[in-house]
Amino acid sequence: MARYLVTGGAGFIGSHLAHRLVADGHDVRVLDNLATGHRHNLAEVEREVEFIEGSFVDFDVCRRAVEGADYVLHQGALPSVPKSIELPRETHAANVTGTLNLLVAARDAKVKRLVYAASSSAYGDTPTLPKVETMPAAPKSPYAVQKYTGELYCRTFFESYGLETVALRYFNIFGPRQDPNSPYSAVIPRFVRACREGRAPTIFGDGTTSRDFTYIDNVVEANLRAATAPAACAGRVYNVACGERIDLTTLAETIRKAVGRGAPPEYAPERSGDVKHSLADWRRAEEDLGYRPVVRFAQGIEKTVAWYLAEG
Repeated sequence: MARYLVTGGAGFIGSHLAHRLVADGHDVRVLDNLATGHRHNLAEVEREVEFIEGSFVDFDVCRRAVEGADYVLHQGALPSVPKSIELPRETHAANVTGTLNLLVAARDAKVKRLVYAASSSAYGDTPTLPKVETMPAAPKSPYAVQKYTGELYCRTFFESYGLETVALRYFNIFGPRQDPNSPYSAVIPRFVRACREGRAPTIFGDGTTSRDFTYIDNVVEANLRAATAPAACAGRVYNVACGERIDLTTLAETIRKAVGRGAPPEYAPERSGDVKHSLADWRRAEEDLGYRPVVRFAQGIEKTVAWYLAEG
């Protein structure tokens, strides 16, 4: 049994990690300021987790949160390209300053390893597919710059201080508990909500934009492996994805069929900062972490839609 700190643990990804860690018998502490997370995401495990309400932008909060932790799974962020364009200073504070605070606190507390939720947005719009970790970064939004900066800090803290860090570049995570009501919500919960309400989902662009959509269980598995895998190269970056390329028109039609109602998608101008195509090569994660996708796209959509429909 180990003690884990999950930042952003009341959010979409963080709450899934907290549930899994509790099920596996670990001590779990959650840090979340509830800016985008929700306490109800932890309702089933609230008696088994220690909850700290606070922001990792506050260094004193970071020091309290990491005390006694063996591993830190740093999921906390303001994860939105549009929001980073609208509010670059505020998102920088959370995504960069907050990450630096946590790294310093983890170093001082002698944490065994910190796993950082990085982003595939670091690759930018380079035309080469699939994306491989050795490709140069080319971020095209403040959010992408911020998340990439976190990667650099993680590597530097390993090289400078010996703090073991692993960065996982997530590719378009989806699944139950992803909030469809946020103005910055991800595309899949927005499409599901539109279809449930009998509306046409809105696609920004001509519909050919493609993503490597990755079900949440894959991310949970990657984090747990990254925290403890002996072969994980500290300071290294790993893609976490399925290696499947799905365009947005196909996504909309798949969700409409799964929901059983809704209208064909409507198209709007492309948004600033959006990447056109994204597809991952995850062989490095397989070699070092033993990672393989446990749930593929089609099965993940079925699970996700079923959850939203059951939630009403």
